[in-house]
Amino acid sequence: MSAEASDDRVAGFTTFRFGDGPELCDRLLGLVIAGQKTATCGALREFEADPESRPAIGRRDIACRWDWTPAVMIETVDVFECAFRDVPEDFALAEGEGTFAEWRDGHVDYFTRNGGWSEDMLLLCERFRVIEVLE
Repeated sequence: MSAEASDDRVAGFTTFRFGDGPELCDRLLGLVIAGQKTATCGALREFEADPESRPAIGRRDIACRWDWTPAVMIETVDVFECAFRDVPEDFALAEGEGTFAEWRDGHVDYFTRNGGWSEDMLLLCERFRVIEVLE
């Protein structure tokens, strides 16, 4: 989930990539930079496997391109856990990926590709703000 990028601007920050491939990563970064995406979520199981990657309110992280080039610094403003079936509509819309139904369909596909999906699966939901675009 995170790696060390070799750019001095990211020294001391956790780095991560959105999505599970270069196309999705680029699309999601574009939404963040445009101000349309102010939230993200992941399967709680991923954060249990890598506790250092778990977002915390006030922490700043670096979102990178798929090749680990730093793209944007974000700051976490809210974090909560909930079951997939209980994700609030306003949170899903803050992810910037279309309607609530489109968010749901896209995330069912994503989680199915990445370890499995169920209505009961726990998610770690994060709201963030952009601090600086780095590219």
